[in-house]
Formats: sequence, C-alpha cells, structure tokens
Amino acid sequence: MKRMTRLAAVFGAVSLALTAAACGGDDAGSGSGSGSASGIVGKATNDKKLVVGVKADQPGLGLQTGSTYTGFDIEIAKIIAKGLGVPETGIEYKTTVSSNREPFIQQGQVDLVVATYTINDERKKVVNFGGPYFVAGQDLLVPVASTITGPETLAGKKVCSVSGSTPAKRIQTEYKDAGLQQFDSYSKCVTALAGGQVDAVTTDDIILAGYASQEQYAGKFKVVGKKFSEEPYGIGLKKTDTEGCNKINEILKTAATDGSYKAAWDATLGKSGTAAPELDTTKLTNCA
Repeated sequence: MKRMTRLAAVFGAVSLALTAAACGGDDAGSGSGSGSASGIVGKATNDKKLVVGVKADQPGLGLQTGSTYTGFDIEIAKIIAKGLGVPETGIEYKTTVSSNREPFIQQGQVDLVVATYTINDERKKVVNFGGPYFVAGQDLLVPVASTITGPETLAGKKVCSVSGSTPAKRIQTEYKDAGLQQFDSYSKCVTALAGGQVDAVTTDDIILAGYASQEQYAGKFKVVGKKFSEEPYGIGLKKTDTEGCNKINEILKTAATDGSYKAAWDATLGKSGTAAPELDTTKLTNCA
C-alpha cells in the first residue's frame, strides 16, 4: 500500500510539472508573438532599418557614385521606407544585378529590391511584388547612324543585354536571328556599343534613355523609339510577406496623391525633360 502511495505521489508530481511547463510554454509563445508584425513591416517597426537591393550602373534610375546611390529607384525606395517608418539613415543599399535579385530576396540578403524589376509570372512563383510603380517598354539603343529601326531588323546583328534579364530572354525566344551578347550589367553593354563590338543594346526604354543622356555619350546614341513589350516595374520582397506587399501598395497609393511620386521623378528622370507619368494605382498587384 505504501508503495502504491509513493508511486501515486511521484506520478502526481510529474503531472503537475508537465502541466506547469505546458502552461508556461503557452504563455511564453503568446507573449512573444502578441502584437508583433513579421516581414518588412516587423523589421521596420522593430529595427527602423531596411536593406534595399538596387542597381548601381543605371543613370537616372540607380547609379552609385562613391558610396552614394541616386536615381528614381532610389527615391522610390526612400518613399517606401518612410511609409514603413524607416528614416533615410536607416536604409542600407546593396548593389544587385538582374541575375541575383531573386536569390538575394530568398536568402534574406535584402529586404526589398527596387531595381527596374519587371513583374512577371515566372518571378512571382518565388518572390512577391508590390507595385508596379512604373511601366516601361523594351527598346533598342543604337549608334545615331544605325539602320536598325526596330526588333524586326535585328537579323544578323549583335545585340547586347544582361544575363537573366527579361529583355535578354525575349531576344532569345522571339528574335532568334539576332546574335545575343550577354553581360552582367548594362553599362558593359553600352561600353561594347561605344567600342563597336555590338550593334545594339536592348533593355527598357527609360534605362536606355538614361545611358544616352550621359555626357560621354551625348550625340553618339539614339533610342530607336519602337517599344516591343510592356515592363511593369515592381518592388520585390519575400514570397510569404503578404502583409509587407499590401503595405507597399498602400504607400504607393499615398505617393500618387501627395506629390511625393512626382517629386521623385522630377528630381531624377525628369531632368531629361520628360514629364512625370501618372502612377496608375488601379494596376497595383494583388498580393498573394
């Protein structure tokens, strides 16, 4: 009988300990998660910092000079950060190229990518997109004396674009008679064009216009002006961050009406004389 009593006491003590541990675990779990956001909203709220992937070699859009980044994409990044409660001093810019934007997002090397980043179905399988904040179109940059008048005249011509980019893939699939040369940056393509190694550079019209307007290329190049695609620029973030995506779209809606979007354009691409476009907020992505 005494043995049974001792066993009962032991089991009772163990049961009480397990119950207490379970209750304590529930309290700790709910306490650590209550009221806390995740993704970019959570990081912005808690740390007041964001790492943003941007281009470093696109005049007027994302250009690095020393340790400073300038351009329309940079201004858009500032607008998004501000809307999330992050000051400009809390933004860390990280140079990205077309081929590493998805890996950088997936690996957590960046929180956002604002880098002339076309929204398409293939990319949406692995990352989420806020926006678009601008709609560009693929075009061609050629020497002023070139006879190239559009993509249909590229047969037998050497065309340069960036590895992993939407424009490069379009040339490969839709204009197979063109000889595609690929580099990891458009600046290298433009250098090749200036040196006569290629006949044309292809990417979005606004990117090409930025290169053509650079002082060292003034009067040497022209944008053909025959767009053959629609390229909606989005803001990339982790696939699972639906809350962050929706917040980005809310911020863009505000920017479209409070003058900050137009100010971002006027301070960068607007210097070329091109008027600021309307930000069509009816086309913002359905965050999933």
